[in-house]
This record gives sequence, C-alpha cells and structure tokens, in this order.
Amino acid sequence: MPKAYVVGRVQINDPEAYEKYREQVPATIAQYQGKYIVRGGQHETLEGPVEAGRMVVLEFPSYEQAKAWHASAEYEGPKAMRQAASEGQLVVVEGLE
Repeated sequence: MPKAYVVGRVQINDPEAYEKYREQVPATIAQYQGKYIVRGGQHETLEGPVEAGRMVVLEFPSYEQAKAWHASAEYEGPKAMRQAASEGQLVVVEGLE
C-alpha cells in the first residue's frame, strides 16, 4: 500500500493563534501514524505564480489514514484554530509504491 502525503501552503494571519495550533497538532498527527516531512523552513517558487506562506508536508502510512486524520475528532479543534488564524490549502496525494 503506498504512503500518502498531505501538502499544505499556509499564509498566517494571526501568528499568536497559529502558534497555539502548532503546539496542539503534532499529537493528532501521531495518533494516525503520521509524521512531518517538512514543517516551515526555507523555500522558493521555481515555477508558476509566487505564493508566500508556510509550507508543510505530512506523511501517513496510507491515503485513508491521511483523510481519517483530517476528518478526526482529535484534529477538529486544532483545525478550527488553523482556519481562524490562517488561509491556505491542504492537498492529500497518494505516493508511489
């Protein structure tokens, strides 16, 4: 079964509230056997429109686990915090076997 990745690009509007989100979310990811591959850090757009913001890549053992994490009761509160403190996009993509 191929792994799955959640890729996010986030523009933070409220850094204090977003920091509270950052403190809470790792435990929810771990509950679904996920882990951070990228969490912020230096990045640049090599092609396409330049978009500012924070990049995040999470790895999960499967597509189903990634979706289960995103829809979980454990992530519901932190997700609402992220949505209130930032704008962005999260995409789940299946990896190669």
